[in-house]
Amino acid sequence: MNSDAVISFCRNWGVGLVVVGPEAPLVAGLANELVKAGIPTFGPSSEAAALEGSKDFMKKLCDKYHIPTAKYQSFTDPSDAKKYVEEQGAPIVVKADGLAAGKGVVVAMTLEKAFEAIDSMLVEGSFGSAGSRVIVEEYLEGEEVSFFALVDGETALPLESAQDHKRVGDGDVGPNTGGMGAYSPAPIVTEKLKCKVMESIIVPTVKGMATEGCKFVGVLYAGIMIEKKSGLPKLIEYNVRFGDPECQVLMMRLQSDLAQVLLAACRGELGSVSLTWSPELATVVVMASEGYPGVYKKGTVIKNIDEAEQVSPAVKIFHAGTALDRDGNFVAAGGRVLGVTAKGKDIEEARAKAYDALDVVDWPEGFFRHDIGWRAQKYRRMVAH
Repeated sequence: MNSDAVISFCRNWGVGLVVVGPEAPLVAGLANELVKAGIPTFGPSSEAAALEGSKDFMKKLCDKYHIPTAKYQSFTDPSDAKKYVEEQGAPIVVKADGLAAGKGVVVAMTLEKAFEAIDSMLVEGSFGSAGSRVIVEEYLEGEEVSFFALVDGETALPLESAQDHKRVGDGDVGPNTGGMGAYSPAPIVTEKLKCKVMESIIVPTVKGMATEGCKFVGVLYAGIMIEKKSGLPKLIEYNVRFGDPECQVLMMRLQSDLAQVLLAACRGELGSVSLTWSPELATVVVMASEGYPGVYKKGTVIKNIDEAEQVSPAVKIFHAGTALDRDGNFVAAGGRVLGVTAKGKDIEEARAKAYDALDVVDWPEGFFRHDIGWRAQKYRRMVAH
């Protein structure tokens, strides 16, 4: 991304705050350039973005500051990696070190699958330079949640929790995606667990980064595994941005003025901020192009988006991968295309509204999962009994 062009655009239009969304420009140093130009920017420097840009960097930080995470080793040599896999046994997890658009993680249930992943990354170079180093780590059994905190370099302010659905198919089958749907809050994240995540994972990370001389300003999005055997949270990975589709459900529930909160983070003033959230539950279902996360067709026409949004005042449709064609029709321009989002008093009501809206969208080449929110429903039934 041309940072000079971004800076001159900001100056021409008198932009008072830049929020850098995607990870690639952050890792490339866009925030550094904007801050240097005196433009208030919410998003980490390239040095701090290494928390997402390099899994090896993140793991070493965990080691140094005693942040609970899966046991691991990193490798550049495929035969060393395979030897380690043989010693550890399956199931085991193989990850590309660098940025791979959410697709560089293979949960291998067998040794063969782990070897295939190692060969694909280190020998065939399927993720380019992002996969020139791999992390092999223990398979953690438990429930995965997304935990978010806003950080101003010194202070971390927890946001609400969310839970997403990574696999492409109903019942959590098929390959991993960037996320097919989410809901917030995640019922499994109790107040007690929230405090535990803050004190054992988020706060040590923020302090550790400051000690290392690369203060973190931005949003820390932690993928957390609540381990089955201990009931304790362990860090799986960090993203250094609002996640998609989790951001959509958080924004539906946030009642505070987001711009003021992000400006406070840029100024190092998060200590004086408190956030107000809607007590309602929000859910988002992603509509994706047929074939995603593999090869998919672009340019197919999507109709009735406005009509779908009229289904209920509690519904909002976020555009992720759309464009306009010459006739002014919305067309699909990406893998994940729409985030159909709704609020409700509980998971059942929010789901019903989102799926009612999905029924109105006319896009034969699109697909979505029919079971978003099943974990929250299961949890509710469990608690009820």
